[in-house]
Order: sequence, then C-alpha cells, then structure tokens
Amino acid sequence: MRGNNVVGIIFSNMHDDTMQQVTNIRTFGSVPFGGRYRTIDFPLSNMVNSGVNKVGVITKSNYQSLMDHLGSGKAWDLSRKSEGLFILPPFGNGNQMYNNRIEALDGISSFLKNCKEEFVILADCDMICNLDFKKVLDSHLDTNADITIVYKNSEMPADLSEPVVLELNGQDKVTDIVVGSKKGEKATWSMGIYVMRKAFLQKTIAEAVSRNRSNFVRDILQRGVLENKIYGYRFEGYVGTLDSMQSYFKVNMDLMNMEVLKDLFNPMRPIYTKERDEMPTRYGLGSVVTNSIIADGCVIEGEVENCVLFRGVHVGKGSKLANCIIMQDTVIGENTVLTYLVSDKDVTFSDGKAMIGTESYPIYVSKGSVV
Repeated sequence: MRGNNVVGIIFSNMHDDTMQQVTNIRTFGSVPFGGRYRTIDFPLSNMVNSGVNKVGVITKSNYQSLMDHLGSGKAWDLSRKSEGLFILPPFGNGNQMYNNRIEALDGISSFLKNCKEEFVILADCDMICNLDFKKVLDSHLDTNADITIVYKNSEMPADLSEPVVLELNGQDKVTDIVVGSKKGEKATWSMGIYVMRKAFLQKTIAEAVSRNRSNFVRDILQRGVLENKIYGYRFEGYVGTLDSMQSYFKVNMDLMNMEVLKDLFNPMRPIYTKERDEMPTRYGLGSVVTNSIIADGCVIEGEVENCVLFRGVHVGKGSKLANCIIMQDTVIGENTVLTYLVSDKDVTFSDGKAMIGTESYPIYVSKGSVV
C-alpha cells in the first residue's frame, strides 16, 4: 500500500498521569529518552519511514517543549508546502478541553474531514519500538479488516496503565478483548496502535459521541468485537513500555543491551530527532566510562557506569555515577556519588553529595534543582 494514502494521528499526552514527575512540566510526547531523543520521535519516525507524509499531533497541555522540539517537522522531512506535520490544539469543537481519546478524535473531526487520505494510523507515545507500518497496512488490506490492532505476544509489562488482552483465532481475528488482566503473565496484549479506514473512524466516533460513550477500548473495541471485523497484527521486535518511573528507568537501561540497541536503531529505519550541534564529548585524564550511552557536548572527568547521559552533562573529578539517567545540561560537582537516579534537565549537584536509590525505586530530581 502507498504510504501517502495514510494519515497518522499521534496522541502526545494520553499517558501523562502515569509519569507525573517528568510530565508535570511537559507533555508525554516530549519526555527525553535515550540520550538525545523524545518519546514522540519513535511513532513519528515509524510513520515517516513507512511513507506517511501527513501526520497530526494531538496536544492538550504543557506542549511548549513539544512544539519547540517538532518545529516545522524538518527533521522528519515533514516541512512541506502541502501535507506534512500538523499540531492539533486541544480545543477542536468549542472551548471545552477533551477528557478522553474519543473526545480528542471528535475534536479533530474537521481535520479528518479535510484529509484526502483513505486510511488512518492511531498511535500514542508510550511504546518505544521500531515498527514498519507498511506491513501493518498490508495486513489490514489482506484481512479486509475494519480495525487492525498491533499486538505483542510476550510477558505483559506489569506497569501498563490499561492492559488490553486480545483473544485471537487461527487467522488473527480478534474474538474477545479483556481489559485489566494478566499483568506479568505471557499474553497477547495490545500495543495501543490501530489502523482503520478514515470513513470508518469518523462514523464510529460520531456514533460514540451521540451515545455519550467515552472509553475507546471498552466502548468501541470491546463492543465492536462481534459486529466489526477486528484483526491483530503481531509485532516481533523489541517494545519498551513507558507507564511509570520504574519502567522509564528500565527501558532506558535496556539500551545497554546490544541486541535491543540494534533492533531499535536499525540503520535501514532510522529514528529521527531534532538536531542540536554540539562539540564532541571530552573525556578528562583519569575518567572511566563503561557500558554507557553518552551524548555530544558532555565533559566527563569522573567515573560513569551503566548510565545514559544527555547532551551537555558535566561530571566532575572524583565523582562516581552508576545506573543513572542524567538529562540535558546537568552539572555534577566533584566527589559526588549517584546511584539509581534520574535527573531532569539543568540540575546542579554540589561537591561531595551522595544520592543512592534502588533499581525498583530510582530517585528522581526535578528540573532546575540545586542539590
């Protein structure tokens, strides 16, 4: 299928309440990840790599950093005279801010109406993966489905905010949908990524609004299992789910695994992000760095082990970092010890400090703090 017959819709904020520490000042889609990326880079790059050249990003609140990051969409080749990237504000129909996915889709009804594309991809920003939507779209056509749900067959992440388990027959047709079960067990679970015809989506949303139905999974998917043709598409690659600070820490740490790194950052399907020109990282005499991801512009004078360091981080002499995520432009003084810690942007750690968390409960330090 031609990608230019598809419009992508990305929900930038649907999981804000699951990681309130980092989403208090930004929307979920602009949460920093992996040393230089934002979470929205993954669904957006997946769409662009699949030939989708029109993408609407639904916003709600705290989306200034998201707009700064996306800009005109140039980094994703979406800065165009026609089509390209569209930032969709939270006030679509009237001045009421939406409260759920159905209201959000109803709020962009005029945008969808003006789209000439025949198919729609719906995706959130909580799934870190490298997904080929061309294969999903081909499967959608082959099965003549009304809705195609991308799923993973594996142990269900324990932190999923709304776990959705699919029951399938031998041809990947969905026969039942169960919400809120089997956490931590092997299951066929939805990744929250959907493909359908635009006309079907418009009709379904209009009917849901007219009947005062507000939950996309329960009121559209579960209710529609018998009357609609809902099929699944099995994704075999790596998926990192972000639904808590613990899972955010874990998925970042997963990048230390070379197999995960190769799967997620496939050079044939690159993950694009906003460029920021920086000097190469400088390693001082006596510095030691092992099994870590270090972005450009850092100055490392101490010891760093199993860490993700974003751009512009300074690690002072005698300092020891282990299992930490240190976001942009953070300054760590001399002889400081940090373990199992997530530091937001522009934090300053004074000399001689020690902060030690655990793998299950990493310490979080908010943006701009002085410790």
